[in-house]
Amino acid sequence: MKKGIKIVTIGGGSSYTPEFVEGLIMRYKELPVSELWLVDIEEGKDKLQIVGDLAKRMVEQAKVPMEIHLTLDRREALKDADFVTTQMRVGQLKARIQDERLPIKYGMIGQETNGAGGLFKGMRTIPVLLEIAKEIQDLCPDAWLINFTNPAGLVTEALLRYGAHPKVVGVCNLPINTRMTIARLLGVDVERLHIDFAGLNHMVYGLDVKVDGESVLPQVLELMGDPEQQVSMQNIAPIPWEKEFIKSLGVIPCPYHRYYYKTSEILQKQLEEYQNGGTRAEVVQRLENDLFELYQDENLKIKPPQLEKRGGAYYSDAACNLISSIHNDRGDIQTLNVRNEGAILGLPVDSAVEVNCVVTKEGPEPIHVGELPVAVSGLVQQIKSFERVAAEAAVTGSYEKALLAMTINPLVTSDVKGKQLLDEMLEVHQEYLPQFKGQIQHS
Repeated sequence: MKKGIKIVTIGGGSSYTPEFVEGLIMRYKELPVSELWLVDIEEGKDKLQIVGDLAKRMVEQAKVPMEIHLTLDRREALKDADFVTTQMRVGQLKARIQDERLPIKYGMIGQETNGAGGLFKGMRTIPVLLEIAKEIQDLCPDAWLINFTNPAGLVTEALLRYGAHPKVVGVCNLPINTRMTIARLLGVDVERLHIDFAGLNHMVYGLDVKVDGESVLPQVLELMGDPEQQVSMQNIAPIPWEKEFIKSLGVIPCPYHRYYYKTSEILQKQLEEYQNGGTRAEVVQRLENDLFELYQDENLKIKPPQLEKRGGAYYSDAACNLISSIHNDRGDIQTLNVRNEGAILGLPVDSAVEVNCVVTKEGPEPIHVGELPVAVSGLVQQIKSFERVAAEAAVTGSYEKALLAMTINPLVTSDVKGKQLLDEMLEVHQEYLPQFKGQIQHS
């Protein structure tokens, strides 16, 4: 009989892995993981070894009986797993740099999970994740697939709509990050704070904020309109919100909403960075190099604090809390990407939404929200249309669907330039887009 819990992390050579390992160590009593398998591909072999060695030192230092296994053989790792987490980057950071630089060249925002960059990251990633879902169904059909790979909303949409494995949840650290930040702004313990989140991944809104069950939404909106008190993330410029706008919106936007409500300001900032030879991807590349340098130090036996600059704060909380709640049948509330099932009226019942859920051993059950406020429902609908068409393009390799997805995204501001950008990005990323073979226009 199998003892303990077996977790498989695909993309195990990621710089985020020590954060996840720390989360598992801290929760060992409630979540007795006996095996953690870190899986990567040939190109990530060296990073896997470095991260794996650090993970082994961390576990040894903490004196928890968790075996760390490193492998490039996904099928070997997946056999009899209880949970599978995915945190991959198809094409690695080199592809992300193109996702960010090419749209800027055409005068549009370049970002890895939004706009044209998000479309291409999704189209490279979805076929690989659908293959993994098939293997999970074959080798560990009872396992939960917990996807952290961005763009998480689009990827979860594709897994739910086209995947062979039904037990899928998308996870993002943004809701936890927002909750922690707002608790800090209010000066209250985070356990006393509750936010009603609803929308899509990176397009989620806080519909209400309660402290000890009492709404404090007006106070939070007031704080968010203060240029000194900004809710943002490492990878998004903290351009202040206008007080009047936040008050009239009446709900809490997430940091990614700046791409949609402050498009020209963000674009201006990106153009300046582009002209000076830098994008966020290139900053991340430097941070990654520094982190892997640190990880190689044999005296390092904990997660280094420098990892927080990478933008993944609370990543382990999001992933580990979910796994622990399913394992322990906890029945607590978490914000997750799941099938809508009527939780948000006006969005397809079979589409992925990001919403508060009650988490038990049966998995997450979305909490009914009803209709989104008029002020925000249109933008959410538009992004969901984009995700639906983009997922279809990724699965079918249809040039027409890819062009349609590109053009209906609000961050792609011209159909002519959008087509030119699509053609150039298809050519640049063709190695990772086999489904589009024969449809790529060579310049």
